[in-house]
Amino acid sequence: MNAFLLIIPLFLIRFGLLKMINKDALSRAALFAPLEGGEKVAYLFYQLSNAFIILYLVFLKIQTKPPLFFIALLIYFLGISVLIISTVNFAKPEQSGINTNGIFRISRNPMYIGYFIYFSSCVLLTHSILLLISLLVFQISAHWIILSEERWCVNKFGTEYINYMNKVKRYI
Repeated sequence: MNAFLLIIPLFLIRFGLLKMINKDALSRAALFAPLEGGEKVAYLFYQLSNAFIILYLVFLKIQTKPPLFFIALLIYFLGISVLIISTVNFAKPEQSGINTNGIFRISRNPMYIGYFIYFSSCVLLTHSILLLISLLVFQISAHWIILSEERWCVNKFGTEYINYMNKVKRYI
């Protein structure tokens, strides 16, 4: 079975579900905070690794040998679940514009966590070392994107966001 099928739920969640819940949230999700210095390089690596992961899956096959297959499927569905929950919560920010509801009470970046879990399952389902390396590049560069987003949120929301940062961890 072609591994590109693994990506279909990602597109449905990221674009379809988000647009269905809140069209404005779709455009908010597409915005990146202003980048400084090395963050620009991280952004380039983030976009390239993201594109590579998605496109490279076209050339891979899902490996179905138990027990790794079943473990990877559990992780895959966990990733999908985190992405759905975080997408629904992202689409409905508080009046101030900050997302602190639902899963955002546990993590300031649940969508990035969902992407990591989701893409990790793709690595396990395909047994691809190259995909694993791409995922690591993606995750390291995503950390720099997150730092720029946090700086932007502090500038935009001030004390309210700083208080949120003090209560909720960046990841988990």
